[in-house]
Amino acid sequence: MDLRFAEGAIVRDDFFLVEIERFQGPLDLLLHLIRTQDIDVFDIPVARITAQFLKAIEGLDAEDLDSAGEFLETAATLIRIKAQMLLPREGDDEDEDPRAELVRRLLEYEQIREISQRMRASEADRGRRFSKGFIPARPKLLHQEMPLETTWADVLSAALAVEMPTPRQGLHRVTTRTISMQEKVVLILDRLQDQSGIEFSRLLKGFGDNMHGVMTFLAGLELTRSGVLFLRQSQPFSELWLYRREEDEDEVSSDIEVIEVDS
Repeated sequence: MDLRFAEGAIVRDDFFLVEIERFQGPLDLLLHLIRTQDIDVFDIPVARITAQFLKAIEGLDAEDLDSAGEFLETAATLIRIKAQMLLPREGDDEDEDPRAELVRRLLEYEQIREISQRMRASEADRGRRFSKGFIPARPKLLHQEMPLETTWADVLSAALAVEMPTPRQGLHRVTTRTISMQEKVVLILDRLQDQSGIEFSRLLKGFGDNMHGVMTFLAGLELTRSGVLFLRQSQPFSELWLYRREEDEDEVSSDIEVIEVDS
């Protein structure tokens, strides 16, 4: 009668061939013999299993003492159980099955092996679904230009409504200084060198009269007309923003009409 364990391994009553390296220990081999032959673990035919186990370990490498020692210890246990099964039992010993301890160890080992297999399968499944360090890609934010939902009259009103700093009262000498639009154009372009946009009110800081505000506003309108800037205002009478477009600064500056006033 041929009893097949697995691919490449065959068991016969008088012949046994198996690769010991495939098993993790003597209990693994012993459980393999029992399960492959559909043997009830609670009713192990000790004589047959012992013979098959001894046949399997005949080729053990004697130099590997740790591995060989474990298999030889289990073989000795099987022989002892076989001898106890053959000897007559007396008194209370009749209720004790010599195989009970071996069955308990086999069942514990089988349970641990099944848990280990499930954990490895779960780990492999997680590895297929998510990689280590997985970070979902962030959606790209699309830049949308906001149209100027207002009129030029509203823009002018907001510019003129900017609160100018009140000069301190006192005796001082009044001097006249010419303010040119070209000067304010240079001021605006200089402020926008390192930033894409600026509030109109920030352009007026450091100047003490309304004429500077008017000339700065006119310079901003001229730059907008020339295509250098574009204006934005979120709502009427709110802060006015100036944004720079990508163009040649020298060409634009030469096209701007020069206007000068006395402050």
